[in-house]
Amino acid sequence: MTDAPHLSGEVARHRPWPLCRRCCGVALDMGSARTRVWLAGKGTVVDVPTVTFPGAGAIHPVQRGTIIDTAGCSRMLERLLGHRLPRFTRPMVIVTTPVLDGVAYRTRARAAVEVLRPRSVLTVPSARSIALAADADLSGPLVVVDIGAHLTEAVLLCDGAVTDAHRTALGTSDLDETTTPGQLVEAVAAMLTAMRRQDRTSLTAEALRRGLLLAGGGALHPDITHPLSARLKAPLRIVPAPHTAAVRGAATFLQAAHGHPSAATAFPPLAGPQ
Repeated sequence: MTDAPHLSGEVARHRPWPLCRRCCGVALDMGSARTRVWLAGKGTVVDVPTVTFPGAGAIHPVQRGTIIDTAGCSRMLERLLGHRLPRFTRPMVIVTTPVLDGVAYRTRARAAVEVLRPRSVLTVPSARSIALAADADLSGPLVVVDIGAHLTEAVLLCDGAVTDAHRTALGTSDLDETTTPGQLVEAVAAMLTAMRRQDRTSLTAEALRRGLLLAGGGALHPDITHPLSARLKAPLRIVPAPHTAAVRGAATFLQAAHGHPSAATAFPPLAGPQ
């Protein structure tokens, strides 16, 4: 599995989806709570709990941003997508990954998606995918905060590349009488404070002056977003439909990869009827 490559503006050798019938593609975001899938030509067609049923009970194969049950992920993907992919094709698959623990996640994700018989597999850090979904200006440093159900990441991007990242095993699903939105706000503030103190350049400070890009289900909670902006004394930009931003950004990467000239070899003509 390789990270998403730099894609130039060369002339595409494939017709855009859904007009291209030679190939298919899958953008996949497997979170701890929800799995979201974008299928070429169909849009986001799957948004379901990340759960599998090997026996009488339910198993959650991804926990706190870590794949703990690779076989369970494979069973889930087969159940969700096996009947949705066109026959006689091997899809290009792009998978979003957490920035930290990314190597282990990529290894296990690659094993899990083999059930889809992929032609090729690319990965993209979730923060970069979110920035793409938001059409963010990456000419300067940017801080992306992704507040998920079980995991929160704060990532510094410079020219679109990950420069620094922090995470906390805390998310919106943890909010109850003992864990308050204010504690989640303080956890995010602590990560950004540590990021700024460790930065020997002015990039983090500049990014914070520009404002945070906020995604994940936590971006839909005003009792998180308003106190966070006040606590940091920095503006916040909430990504439209923040809970699906990662998979939408991955879909944009996928379409760019599909239109790249190298797709001519990645997607040979179908062996069966079209």
